[in-house]
Amino acid sequence: MSGAFPATVVVTGGAGFIGSALVRRLIREKVRVINVDKLTYAGNLDSLSSVESSSNYHFEQADILDHLAIEKILAKYSPGAIFHLAAESHVDRSIDSAEDFIQTNIVGTYRLLESTLRYWQSLAKEAKEGFRFLHVSTDEVFGSLGPKGFFTETTPYQPHSPYSASKAASDHLVRAWSDTFKLPVLITNCSNNFGPYQFPEKLIPVVILNAIHEKPIPVYGRGENVRDWLYVDDHVSALLQVLSSGRLGETYLISGRSEKNNVSMVNLICEILDEIKPRAKQKKYSELIQFVSDRPAHDWRYAIDPSKMEKELGWKPAENFEKSLRKTVSWYLENLNWCERVASGMYRKRQGLARFVS
Repeated sequence: MSGAFPATVVVTGGAGFIGSALVRRLIREKVRVINVDKLTYAGNLDSLSSVESSSNYHFEQADILDHLAIEKILAKYSPGAIFHLAAESHVDRSIDSAEDFIQTNIVGTYRLLESTLRYWQSLAKEAKEGFRFLHVSTDEVFGSLGPKGFFTETTPYQPHSPYSASKAASDHLVRAWSDTFKLPVLITNCSNNFGPYQFPEKLIPVVILNAIHEKPIPVYGRGENVRDWLYVDDHVSALLQVLSSGRLGETYLISGRSEKNNVSMVNLICEILDEIKPRAKQKKYSELIQFVSDRPAHDWRYAIDPSKMEKELGWKPAENFEKSLRKTVSWYLENLNWCERVASGMYRKRQGLARFVS
């Protein structure tokens, strides 16, 4: 971290995948952290067992839709910043049922902004000037790229799924509260995250867990859709840099500059598993790959140009992609009990087609 950093911060969604990684890092940095999480299916306090006994860590179970609860929390702890990560985030779930995405990502962000605005307006001059609201979003708001080009901070929004549309709406709300009410905000849009503690419905944990359980590894379409991968700890470092040194009202795109099409990513994971946990009878895990019908409105390619982060804030990923992927695979193999505790097995079932099945 560089620049000024508040002594106390609120992290919404701090029991989720990225949120818990952020909380763990902040505690290591001796920051007082108030984790505000509703604890839905993807929020799990097991991910924070390493910091739960810290005197700097405080957990408040609350829904960002509950503005009274949020206002009490802000008054109780007097944070100097809010990292807003609370969100419904899985595209397939949004296709099957969009209601929670609209409520949490749009209405919840609106109510959090209103609660934050009232809190910020009540602060003394120095605290008011130092306060920051960092809204963490996704590159999916920009829609789909062709084989060339990159998303930048000026790319027009063109979301295609209920999830990405709800995140796009939340981005616009945050900018509106900045422009209209002068709330001191920052916005980040990141590429696909991976790493330890990711809920087992996302691509990488699905591949690992299905493979070691000798179940088919589902790949949408022909697996040619391209994603830009970012190790979660690198993302966290970027968020700290944006909060401490980013220019108010600005948007910063965060990327690991690691593009892979989905079938290549799946094969990479299979190769790592072949090496560190071989199948019986010299079989290859890639033999379990099964191409399935494509996701509706499946974006073809995401890729971010993070030059603004690199030039303005001096941030670059610290982790090597191949090493961090191997580290992630090893973590899941060593933490199967965690996976079983946070998921009932639903992650191995196909989602995103319920409304298309007659």
